[in-house]
Amino acid sequence: MENIETIDSVCTYCGVGCDIAAHVDIKENKIKKIFAHPDGVVSQGKLCIKGKYGFDFVDADDRLRIPRIRKSFLEKNPAIKEAVASALVDFDDTWYECDLDAATTACAMKLGEIQTNYGRKAVASIGGARTSCESSYFFQKFTRHTLNSPHVDNCARVCHSPSLKGMRATIGEGAATNPYNDIYNVEFMIVIGSNTTEAHPIIANRILDVAREHDNLAVFDVREIKLHRFAKYKAIMPHEANLLILNMLAYVIIDEELYDESFIEDRTKGFAEFKEKILNDPYANPDYFNEIEGYEYLSKLVRKVAREYALKKSMIFWGLGITEHLDGSYAVMAITHLALMTGNIGKAGAGLMPLRGQNNVQGTCDMGMLPYYDPDYQEPKEVGLMTPQLVDEMLEGRLKAVLNIGEDLTHIHPNLNKIDRAFEELELLFVQELFMTDVANRADIVVGVKSAYEKTGVYVNAMRRLHLSQPLVKSDLPDDWEVLQILDNKMGGDANYKSSQDVWQEVQRVAYRRFSGADYHRLEKHRKRGLQWPVHTEDTPILHQLDFRTDDGYGYFKYHQYKLRGMIEEITNKNLQGYHLTTGRTLAHYNNAAQTKRSDKLNDRYDEDILLVCEEDAADFTSEKVILKSEFGETNPLRVKITNKVRPKTLFATFHHAKSRINALFGDARDELILTAAFKTIKVEVINC
Repeated sequence: MENIETIDSVCTYCGVGCDIAAHVDIKENKIKKIFAHPDGVVSQGKLCIKGKYGFDFVDADDRLRIPRIRKSFLEKNPAIKEAVASALVDFDDTWYECDLDAATTACAMKLGEIQTNYGRKAVASIGGARTSCESSYFFQKFTRHTLNSPHVDNCARVCHSPSLKGMRATIGEGAATNPYNDIYNVEFMIVIGSNTTEAHPIIANRILDVAREHDNLAVFDVREIKLHRFAKYKAIMPHEANLLILNMLAYVIIDEELYDESFIEDRTKGFAEFKEKILNDPYANPDYFNEIEGYEYLSKLVRKVAREYALKKSMIFWGLGITEHLDGSYAVMAITHLALMTGNIGKAGAGLMPLRGQNNVQGTCDMGMLPYYDPDYQEPKEVGLMTPQLVDEMLEGRLKAVLNIGEDLTHIHPNLNKIDRAFEELELLFVQELFMTDVANRADIVVGVKSAYEKTGVYVNAMRRLHLSQPLVKSDLPDDWEVLQILDNKMGGDANYKSSQDVWQEVQRVAYRRFSGADYHRLEKHRKRGLQWPVHTEDTPILHQLDFRTDDGYGYFKYHQYKLRGMIEEITNKNLQGYHLTTGRTLAHYNNAAQTKRSDKLNDRYDEDILLVCEEDAADFTSEKVILKSEFGETNPLRVKITNKVRPKTLFATFHHAKSRINALFGDARDELILTAAFKTIKVEVINC
């Protein structure tokens, strides 16, 4: 252990936000091992395989360390080329390398030209959930104030924006109500639209601990997942049935008068109208499932789940299987309705847990990296456009420049053929990244930046827990906010932060409703435990104990009826044909795999996206690999695996590897309110290779 130092920080992957510790060889400046302290509050002393082994990316050979400028960009912009010529070094046929000053000068000159020619709103900033709160905060501030463009957005657009929308509409706050350890206080749990053991394994550990001991878990999914093995109620449902089932649960609770009258009377509004609508909705009666061939058993199962949920201290967990649908926001409202009508909110062991995706997507939204919210979810002076609308603006010639931090826009967003066309219309794409990802390879200017393991910053996990990271290894690369500050000054801004702490102190003043008491000193003192916002004199582990965070303190019922469509409509009409694809993660990889595929221990487990096919459908799959095709595009060949874990006519694939082009299948179908793509179902044609 000579030269080895133990340094504490936070995991760079999912929204669980585990506390980590690293053995670092100080002499070599190299991470040797990552583990969790036995008393880690989030990790409970355990890490998933990504947390344990997914650190090789830090000193990977292909790490982006020197800024690059595309040669063809400079040929089109001779004045810029002349201004930075002395810094240019030939790299290959496509790129020059340069220093940071030249890269930011080129960017600033082009931004100025674009805004002069096309107007201030011809520029948008997208991304930030992979970086710290400090960088996300300054990203939106620089865009809104220095560039004077309202167009800011982040990857919540393709994951949990419907959770924010649905929860704020009903209870005034779009975040988890309870800490993870409250799972040990529950009497009943519902998991819907979350493959928790794969996507959020350290939360799944808690769920499994309780389920094994108390047999009190209900799991709803369109395919069999590991959680089903431990569930008392094992529900496999048709595609796009979330809102249908959630409204049915509410129907049973109302029909059998299992609701909490005093809680409803004291703390909610709109229940009488909600009750009348739901009791007169033919789709809300669980008997409707008696007409859905192959799913008739759900009629009785839904009733049993509703009774246990209503009569016990209960918690609901959900993921992208809820939010990535046409009715994602409405489904989240339906989840909060269940909590409101039974009083399962605002106390220990009862609440709502949206399982956020990225390690700082909660914090990035808190920082105002959304077109319709300033920091602290305040109203901005001008509302900007959401990412799908910005793509349309590119195609229509009104949006000409995109600044991007750590979001692989051309891999993780839907309708890739449309995205490809849109990005070709840009005059400037400026990317801050760790690697030459798909979007970085399309950029005009790329700047390599510090990773989470090389910098100091605040990250907010899925239970509102603030964790102050510290560098595990030293790096001479800039932090994201430092690049932006250079750019800001060249664009006429006056930013003058000396450290990330300076930025955070400003966040505390601007976003004081949540962060006024969360200074660096306090966050350092509570590094293992963290602090849950809002943080003033104390932090707040459980929200909504006395009132809701709406304007008047009441919770609201806002009923929305399920609309018959897709697989259920086909089954009803006796014409279920073709295949319905759903997508999700695997444990070994994270999103676009930019970091995880640099670790052999992870990539060797899953080096390509695999297509799961039901045994009953095997006859249609006559080759080792198939291409999936929709009306919007097609994948590259995918390896087929026959299994009994998916239902007939249902296919499942992961989306981690850009080469698969899974997202080329999806069009512009999206949540009605908040434009999150409907990634969880698409009808596809199978082409054997």
